[in-house]
Formats: sequence, structure tokens, C-alpha cells
Amino acid sequence: MNAVSLISPIDGRYAGDTRELASVFSEKGLFFYRLKVEIEFFIALGEVLPELGPVSVDDQAFLRSILENFDEKDALKIKKTEQTTNHDVKALEYFIKANLKGRKSLWDKREFIHFSLTSDDVNNIAFSLMLKEGLRIYSAELEKLLGRLAEMSHEFKTMPLLSLTHGQPATPGTLGKEMAVFYLRFREAHSQLSSLRLKGKFSGATGSWNAHAFTCPEVDWISFSRNFLNALGLEFNPITTQIEPHDATAEAFHALARCNAILKDLNQDVWLYICRGIFRQRRLDGEVGSSTMPHKINPWKFENSEGNLVIANALLMAMAEKLPVSRLQRDLSDSTILRNQGMAIGHSLLALRSSLNGLSRLDPDPETMAAELDAHWEVLAEPVQVMMRKLGLPNPYEALKKLTRGKTLTQKDYQRFIRSLRLSGEVKERLLALTPATYTGLAEQLVNQFIPKP
Repeated sequence: MNAVSLISPIDGRYAGDTRELASVFSEKGLFFYRLKVEIEFFIALGEVLPELGPVSVDDQAFLRSILENFDEKDALKIKKTEQTTNHDVKALEYFIKANLKGRKSLWDKREFIHFSLTSDDVNNIAFSLMLKEGLRIYSAELEKLLGRLAEMSHEFKTMPLLSLTHGQPATPGTLGKEMAVFYLRFREAHSQLSSLRLKGKFSGATGSWNAHAFTCPEVDWISFSRNFLNALGLEFNPITTQIEPHDATAEAFHALARCNAILKDLNQDVWLYICRGIFRQRRLDGEVGSSTMPHKINPWKFENSEGNLVIANALLMAMAEKLPVSRLQRDLSDSTILRNQGMAIGHSLLALRSSLNGLSRLDPDPETMAAELDAHWEVLAEPVQVMMRKLGLPNPYEALKKLTRGKTLTQKDYQRFIRSLRLSGEVKERLLALTPATYTGLAEQLVNQFIPKP
């Protein structure tokens, strides 16, 4: 369908930003991963069942060529068969068998396709492989964000910035140090995503290998299943109902939702820095900010990102809450839910790319930052009262509270107060030399010590 005729903006308006997810999370993508499971299972089964026997190298290559050449026409064939079977996995089984016609060595063994399996033995692995690939794509984009934040941290590490706590002027830092905060948060989130171990089950109708053990008692089905899942890059879950209980999948969704929450925080902070003039957005020729106000350059990339994060986390948290819950040995609601994991990752990826695009267009405005700092000398109340405490002067906090609370101090106000204090010449000179722009603590050192140079 034409992009303007599609319901989902992921497949329509934003398809160019999420294109690589289509081959993973589409119906065709699901068929592909199911096909992978069935073919690899058939090949592995030949190593333990004498009735099937080892699958020859040529036959293995033929079977895998079905997967390698799988295209939209093949997917439509499966959909057509499903109209009769009303069962998508059975339709896939018939598709595989149809491809074995004319190859006697495989055709005679066709009933070992989907041997002893329940549909979810195939589905749970397929969905986990899809999620694993989707998270790989997302993580690669997250690495780009980490790189950009590291660049900004070092580039802006010496630029003094007026902090706002509760929206009020507070102890200054540097713009680079504030970017470093997000770098470290995202690095931890990236580490959590990378360490996730998605699970799979492969144990039949209700999780006890009943048909396997009855028909082929000589096979160590537990070891077989563990080896099979590990070879596919998944962790083996030995004790389940008909379905893998999705706890690891829920953990992955929670981890991705945390990434999205951090990104929302970054978006809002950068948006506010743009409002204050701390960041200026580069002008793009031909771009329009408003249909009526020609002067505007809106921070719409960060707003677009934030909107997508709302949708993404609504889906992620709903799926993470629902998936671990299934009536008795199973109900079908998990299958319905899992079909939407691509939407959640799609909105997450789109949000990430929107933020990256927005960050690429930012330049700091040192003059605005300097003017802000120079307008708020009252933020130096902190170092003065702490120094007075150190030197044993009476009621230092109370004295600075009387001078500064709810007031805006100028440089003259500040220096007049310092000169009125009974301090040694050296201490007084240090305080007189202090400015909001130089009161940045260890901000630069923190960036140098904890943020790798890109």
C-alpha cells in the first residue's frame, strides 16, 4: 500500500526511519523466524533419531536455501494456506513440505517436519529471535547517542552554566557536565540491554516432552533442547507450561522502557535549554518553523521524540505486565500481545533517531550563558556561608539568607557584603575574585575523569 494509505505511522509517515525493522517484525518476518526454527530443528533431529538419520550436507544446504530465498511471494503462499487451516504455524508446516516435493531424500522424511512440537515451541523461539534482533538494531543506534553525548560532554566541559533546581537559580556547573550525566545514565542502560538473555522453551504441548519421550524414549530430550536453543543464541528454560512464561521478555521490555524514560528526560532538558537560549538550533534552508511566524525554529525533533516515547512505553509496560500472566497451562493472549513488540521497538527507535537528529543541530550560546550567570550573583551565597562556617563566624547561613533569599544580587551587592566581613586578606581576596562563572566545582574534572573522549 502507498504510505499515505496506511494506518500505522511507523509503516507510513515514519517508514524511512524504521525501515530495517520491517524485515524483522512484519508478518513476513515472523514467518521467516518460524521457518528458521522448523528447518534447524529438522536438521538437528537427524542427529538423534535413527528413523530420520543425519541430514546430508546437500540436503541441509537445500533446506537452508528455502530460508535464504524466502520472499514476499512465499509469505503470501503461507497466508493463502492459512485461510484454509485457520492456523498459521500449520500453514507454515505445509509450506515447508510443499518445498520438499521433487527431492526424494527429504520428501520421504517430510513427517519429521514439526515432529512432536506444539505451535508455541516454534512461536516462542521465533518471537525471542525477533526481539533479539530488534534490540540489536536499537542498541546500535543507542551507541550513536552515547558517542554524541561524549562529544558534547568534552566540547562543552568548560562552559559555565547556571543550574536551576526547582526552576530557581542554583549552584553553577558546566554544560558539558550536564551532558555527561546523560552519557553515564545511557551507558548503564546500554549495558543492561546488552546483558539480557532471552529465553526459549522446546518441550511440547504442556512442557514435559510427553510425545517426545513416549515415541523416542532413547533420546535425552532435555539436553537436545538445551543445545538447540543455545545454538540459536537463546537461554534454555527447562520447566514451563505450554508456553515460555515471558519473564525474560518482560525484563527486556522494562529495560527498554528505562532507556526511553532517560531519553524523555534528555529531551525535556534540552528543550528547556533551547528555551533559555543556552542552545541555538542551526537553520536549515527550506525548512519552515511556523505557517504564520517566519522567525521560528521549533525544537520539534525533541517533541516528536517525546511523543513517540509515550506510545512506546505505554506498549512496553502493558506488554511487560500482561505477558507473564497466563491461565493454567496457557491461553492465547500472549501471542496477540507479542505481535505488537515491533510497534514498541519501532516507536522507541524513531524517538531515539529524532533526538539524535535534534542534537546534531545544536550549538551552545556562551554569551547567553554568561549573561544568565552575571544576573544571579546570589548563587554565591553557598560558598560564602560554607567558608564562614569553616572559619567559625557566627550565624553564617542566617546572614546569607537575610542577604539573598528571594532577591537578585548584582556583583556590587555581592562584593559589598564580602568587604563587610571580618576575614583575612587572603580569604577575602579569594571570595572577591569568585564569580558565578568560576564557581563550577569539579565539573570539568568529572568529564575528564569519567567520560571517554570520542
